[in-house]
Amino acid sequence: MQSFDSRDYPGRLNRIVFTIPIFLLILACGGTMPTQPAPAPVGQTEPIGPGDVTRSLVQAGIERTYLLHIPPGYDAARPTPLVLAFHGIGLDAAEMVRISGLSEQADTSGFIVVYPNGTGENKSWNGGHCCGEAAKNNVDDVGFVRALIDELSGYINIDPQRVYATGFSNGAIMVYRLACELSDRIAAIGPVAATQILEDQEACHPGRSVPVIHFHGTADRLNPYDGGTNSAGFEYVSVEDAIRYWAEKNACPNPPQRTETGTIQRDVYAPCAQDSAIELYTIVDGEHAWPGGEAVSPQIGEPTMEISASLLLWEFFAAHPLP
Repeated sequence: MQSFDSRDYPGRLNRIVFTIPIFLLILACGGTMPTQPAPAPVGQTEPIGPGDVTRSLVQAGIERTYLLHIPPGYDAARPTPLVLAFHGIGLDAAEMVRISGLSEQADTSGFIVVYPNGTGENKSWNGGHCCGEAAKNNVDDVGFVRALIDELSGYINIDPQRVYATGFSNGAIMVYRLACELSDRIAAIGPVAATQILEDQEACHPGRSVPVIHFHGTADRLNPYDGGTNSAGFEYVSVEDAIRYWAEKNACPNPPQRTETGTIQRDVYAPCAQDSAIELYTIVDGEHAWPGGEAVSPQIGEPTMEISASLLLWEFFAAHPLP
């Protein structure tokens, strides 16, 4: 069995502290979705049409792949919003399509969505101190995202003021890093089921107020709602501390406006600096899953069906372009 260092996925790192069996993550890797293979669009001049296509680019000497979904209503003459969607560790782009339902939301709401693939045998993202091989090898995932946006902009009519990022688990940690280091390109972020390691949060210096919408279940065993210290000594901030940090950074009013419906608690910090906002959706007794989507696996946890994270993410994103 492969061993992981101190920057591995929170679920793997916390298996001693939180007693999460490793087989949960092994089971998480199942499931595929057929895509249409295609060469990298280097120098491409022909227009690209609606549908799914897998492409690649080389960044920092590494060939990187991504799955691109263009909605049926895409008009090459009109700038279109772009959502980047980052999978969790051990998953991939096709699994992110499955668990999130973002492609269906893109078709309904008229945005483009791209699902990048992480690196390594168990694909991961370098969110700073986390996670997996990406962090261990110090993969330049921030540089990859910048290069990816540039490449997509070369053959798709993307609205540069409306580029957004969401991610699940390790992917959520990655989008927090993008908010810290790529705020000139990413208009708003939507993390689902993960926060940052404290050291990464303390090193965060965004160039502006970044709108954040976060979803998290209180019964999440892999990335506990209350945070905690893993076996390597890294401290994951609690969800409430993470949201409070960003609310303070964005000069938001405090306390938030709170509403409760069923098992869903919504906290809204607004208005904030530069027309930004911070929103937290807490799913009481919710597990490690994408609300309104599909479970990674039954062992990891079933999603709530009381809300759709994909719909709420898009509504939030649409209201927050780059200032």
